[in-house]
Amino acid sequence: MKAYIFPGQGAQFPGMGKDLYEQSDKARELFEKANEILGFRITDVMFDGTAEDLVQTNVTQPAIFLHSTILASVLGDDFKPEMVAGHSLGEFSALVAAGALSFEDGLRLVAARANAMQKACELQPSTMAAILGLDDFVVEDVCQQVTDVVVTANYNCPGQLVISGTIEGVDAACEKLLAAGAKRALKLKVGGAFHSPLMESARVELELAIVATEINAPVCPIYQNIDAKPYTDPALIKQNLIAQLTGAVRWTQTIKHMLEDGATSFTEVGPGNVLQGLVKKVDRAIATASATLPQ
Repeated sequence: MKAYIFPGQGAQFPGMGKDLYEQSDKARELFEKANEILGFRITDVMFDGTAEDLVQTNVTQPAIFLHSTILASVLGDDFKPEMVAGHSLGEFSALVAAGALSFEDGLRLVAARANAMQKACELQPSTMAAILGLDDFVVEDVCQQVTDVVVTANYNCPGQLVISGTIEGVDAACEKLLAAGAKRALKLKVGGAFHSPLMESARVELELAIVATEINAPVCPIYQNIDAKPYTDPALIKQNLIAQLTGAVRWTQTIKHMLEDGATSFTEVGPGNVLQGLVKKVDRAIATASATLPQ
């Protein structure tokens, strides 16, 4: 079975999507529609902006979403997903690509999500850190020992977790995790504590937008971040999207479930190839590829 996976924040790069814009009339039309919906020319930032320009959350999230969904749309008959999943933000891209969300509604939700998360970040200084070389249960246990807010936020692959919380909480957890044998505890350059209880205000704000948005049954199951299980019921998909902002991204578990359910290959749709590397950490033998423009 063909699985398609969609990247999240961090996959952006200067010039992203420019080849799509230049080579495909359909892509150009969608990019221009996105400029209208967003109220600014995000294409100028994507194609000609610096890496620093692209780091701004209100640019990063729509930019990655646009690269992924527009690439999927121009693949035409080559895009025949039998299962999909997206890492964090990528879940919205996966839903659009699988026909559950319209392109326009997906973009509006992603823009609302980015703005809500930015506001939540400004309410309280917070951060995230990558922890390498420890079993999941060790990281979970250490986070529970810290009095400040800190939780496991991203289960990226075996031996690589990301923790999220207050600056004090993350610093304290990093110190304990290094003492427990972590190979590295690397603070990330992010705006705040994504996928933690500190995103509660963003979750409340985004819930209103998600509830008001029409979501249809996707053409294939989407494996959602919150519990790594496959869904096709629009009502449940909505619930899981809402819970995602304060819940963990269970990517390792997602890939394992997709493999158990018959995935024979994984194609990454969007900028970069980070997700392919994470898939290989789960199963080195599985075929992975990047989606490319039809010749």
